[in-house]
Amino acid sequence: MNKSYNPLRKLPIGIQDFEFLRTNNYLYVDKTALVYQIVTMGKPYFLSRPRRFGKSLLLSTFKAYFEGKKELFQGLAIEELEQNWYTYPVLHLDLNAEDYSSAEWLDNKLVAQLKLWEETYGVSYIDKSRSERFMNVIKAAYEQTGRRVVVLIDEYDKPLLKAISNETLQEEFRNMLTAFYTVLKSADPYLQFVFITGVTKFAQMGIFSTLNQLNDISFQSDYNTLCGMTREEIEDTFAPELERIAMQNDLSYDEAIVALTKRYDGYCFTKLRSFTSMYNPFSVLNALSQSVFDNYWFASGTPTFLIEILKQTKFDLSALDGTEVKASSLSDDRADVNNPIPMIYQSGYLTIKSYNARFETYTLGFPNDEVKYGFLNFAAPFYTSVSGTDTAFNINKFVLELESGEVEAFLQRMRAFFADIPYELNDQTERHYQVVFYIVFKLLGQYTDAEVHSAFGRADMVVMTKDYIYVFEFKLFDTAESALAQINDKGYPIPYSVDGRKLFKIGVEFDAETRNLGRWLIE
Repeated sequence: MNKSYNPLRKLPIGIQDFEFLRTNNYLYVDKTALVYQIVTMGKPYFLSRPRRFGKSLLLSTFKAYFEGKKELFQGLAIEELEQNWYTYPVLHLDLNAEDYSSAEWLDNKLVAQLKLWEETYGVSYIDKSRSERFMNVIKAAYEQTGRRVVVLIDEYDKPLLKAISNETLQEEFRNMLTAFYTVLKSADPYLQFVFITGVTKFAQMGIFSTLNQLNDISFQSDYNTLCGMTREEIEDTFAPELERIAMQNDLSYDEAIVALTKRYDGYCFTKLRSFTSMYNPFSVLNALSQSVFDNYWFASGTPTFLIEILKQTKFDLSALDGTEVKASSLSDDRADVNNPIPMIYQSGYLTIKSYNARFETYTLGFPNDEVKYGFLNFAAPFYTSVSGTDTAFNINKFVLELESGEVEAFLQRMRAFFADIPYELNDQTERHYQVVFYIVFKLLGQYTDAEVHSAFGRADMVVMTKDYIYVFEFKLFDTAESALAQINDKGYPIPYSVDGRKLFKIGVEFDAETRNLGRWLIE
């Protein structure tokens, strides 16, 4: 291991400006071969990726390319691919960093951007609508430069996502943005290239029906690696940093890669079986910079509105990891609060695990441990009595009792846990009990080998510690005797019979009247 690591190498954490990155000697994962492929293969594009996945840096790279800044691409793949470095007028609209608490906020943003463009190209805006002004800017840029215009729109959907729970404000935003964006349809003769990014797609906006020529590359296998990082890219670009994080955490190089993979890898944006999985770039860069494995991406933004939608729609949280959806539901223009799965996928909390070509369905799941445990820890207060600070403490106690073989104490703690759930959080349905148990047992998986099952022929829960294996079966409308009998009759313990660890079989019944665990039997 190289112990002469130079700590002065600059990692591009939060750097979204390609020119700044290149002129200030930040490390860069070279995506310019794909950039060249995109600019030479088509004209109007749309790309959906989760937040902090490199969309803004990608647009900034397009901007530098179309502005003819060849010097910024020295040593990169595109330097050998591009023979002509022409300069085009570029109109770059970034909707990412605004409040959008009112329609006025959005209008002010659009007006400020239009004024800058109008000043650049000497366009008058007296008594003109926002869409007319946009069209006039495009025409003026084309006429004054003699070259078609490049339009780059970053996070086109940010205002709509900010107002996801306010239908009145949503409608105002939709009307304003639809009129503004659809100018790109009639302006097509003046446009060289259009690239629009966002997290999700809103059918109600009109942009994807009016701009039906947009090439949505969000699921195209050729561009699966356009944003994010592959393992090969990480090892090629950040070898000294990988050695450092290994050394700082008393790991071998290979063990550090495994830890990085388990925590931050697993994203897939294509249906092909031979896909290359993607690492979350924001988390990887932060982990390598600090030499600490932590939940950087999850901590940078909380999925409050997604959890609230899950509760409102009574979606079974335990079905989230492994849910099956029609492929069209992720790619069609349908952002619908009554169907939260596409938004949860597009926001980065679920990813594609497999594709069934016969039925054209995706199986989705949590991409990695950062997202899985971050999401479940965050969701716990919405379904239970624990607060964000209490969750880890409670789970730690549960873990310690199972590791010590204290199954009776574990069940007593579970009973106390249910007793603390406020009445308004407990809807007294079987699904709610299942969700609470799912959260608890999934969170145990941070520290033990815990499995949560729902398929026929498998126990409800299996937890394996260093010395013990626990097979749980729960009954809401039946007895503990029935639960224990099912464990034995179905042969649930058979896969673990030769393991060598002490095996516990636990049948548990719920008491509907007390809304809590009732009796249990341990064998």
